[in-house]
Amino acid sequence: MTTKLNISLFGSCVVRVDGAAGVEVKGAKHRALFALLATAPLGRRTRSYLQRTLWGSSCYDGGRQNLRRALSDLRSLLGPDFDRFIKCTNSDVELDLSLVSFLGAPGTGVFMEGIGIRDRGFEEWVAAMRADDSQIAALYRTTPRTQLGRPLPRITALPFKRVMGGQQLGVLGDWLAEEVCRSLSRSNLLSVISHLSSRALAARSTNILDVRRELDVDYFVTGSIREMGGRIIVDMDFVDARDGSILWTRQLAGPESSFWDDVGSGLEGAVRAIGRSIADEAIAYVNDRPVPELDDHHLVIGGVSLMHRPTFRDFAKSRPLLEEAVSRAPMVAETHAWLAKWYVLSVFNGWTTDKQGDTQRALDSSSRALDINPDSSFSLVIDGFAHNNLLQRMDVASGRYDLAIDINPNESLSWLLRGALLAFQDEGADAIEAASQACSLSPIDPFGYFYDSLSSTAHLAAEDYQKALEFAERSLEVNDRHLSTLRAKIIALHFLDRGDESRAAASDLMRRQPDFRLNDYAKAHPSSGRAIGQRALVALKAAGVPLT
Repeated sequence: MTTKLNISLFGSCVVRVDGAAGVEVKGAKHRALFALLATAPLGRRTRSYLQRTLWGSSCYDGGRQNLRRALSDLRSLLGPDFDRFIKCTNSDVELDLSLVSFLGAPGTGVFMEGIGIRDRGFEEWVAAMRADDSQIAALYRTTPRTQLGRPLPRITALPFKRVMGGQQLGVLGDWLAEEVCRSLSRSNLLSVISHLSSRALAARSTNILDVRRELDVDYFVTGSIREMGGRIIVDMDFVDARDGSILWTRQLAGPESSFWDDVGSGLEGAVRAIGRSIADEAIAYVNDRPVPELDDHHLVIGGVSLMHRPTFRDFAKSRPLLEEAVSRAPMVAETHAWLAKWYVLSVFNGWTTDKQGDTQRALDSSSRALDINPDSSFSLVIDGFAHNNLLQRMDVASGRYDLAIDINPNESLSWLLRGALLAFQDEGADAIEAASQACSLSPIDPFGYFYDSLSSTAHLAAEDYQKALEFAERSLEVNDRHLSTLRAKIIALHFLDRGDESRAAASDLMRRQPDFRLNDYAKAHPSSGRAIGQRALVALKAAGVPLT
């Protein structure tokens, strides 16, 4: 059995290797080092943070040497186990949380009681942790998921009933429902009930009350399949399970000889319509009700949908919805991640009045999400998004995106942002491939304009300016206030030798963002040091955007 590292953070801090002959770490700062790593997102802290927190009274070189000495002491004490538990790089120190067992629990003692370390940074960290128990409660996952609230709407698809035709249509109807569930499950905005559960229920009943009661869903897809005159016809209904009202109906039809080949695009359109319906219904629902009266899932869907609408008014309205969602379900990682994205967009779009504060709030929210669930692919993506766009840490972002894809290869947003990152690094062909993969995996997101926008960026990196313009214009048709898309359009037009149109688009940009300056853009944008960034500066300058 794999040897574990036992850590107790409540009462007297204890750090020891398990087993009768297990080694115990005695030094105060050595134990504090483990505590800092054990409470970090993914178990990782930067060397500078550890130096500043544990040896803040020392100069930089002194703190660096003290950290190096502490790690050397632990290597001597733990022997071969050191390299199993701890990974060190030139910039970070990481504790493998999969090899950690936490002893005790919140409430069994004071956090880090009697550790005896007087460095100001460490005292402030301990005080902050003690002031908010929720920050460390995630280490002790004792709260049943059934008590965490329902932050996401639940949905399923019932097998489509055969009403005319051969037995094979029953198989096709079942397969269609399975494909709908599989596509819906790729979204971070839905909780999808297994097709196997809906199949078992459909064998007994399709009564709306039974569906609502037994599957506990908010929405479901149902319908029929038949063969008439050599054609297969599928009638599909999208139903609100609360009252049985049909939100929309759709028909898929085609010749029997080619139906299997053609049905994919029809299903894709239906699944996208489901996403739009849920988003539109949520926005309509939240617009005329006080926040305390809203259902949990309307908070998240409504907040996310409003966050990605083109007006600042809607964007501002989304924040209290997401904050309420976090308050009601504090142990659900994804709610914290969505709030983190709100803060990233607030800073990145220039809408904040507190850039430094909102930057820190974004990082705090994404870190909190990863505290709760280090394996949440969506939370990893948003943490990478924050590091890339707010701190220009493309190395951190790349690691987060890659890990998210390793955990969930169907994480569409990770593929999309990975594509943008590759574009910023002048890897145009790979950027296009990643963006295309993202679009194929994103069936229902209510902010498809964002996918088109970053797809435009990928084609800019590949110097395919016609395609970049097509994606940019399609994105702007949905959200003409997304300024980075407008910049992509200006760049594409310039390199297509359509100077008059490029200058007109630049005038539109300056009208919408009068304080935009190329020197500031060059300093803040993560691609400014790359060829794509230099081409962007050339194009924007030629279009009339001022330097200072």
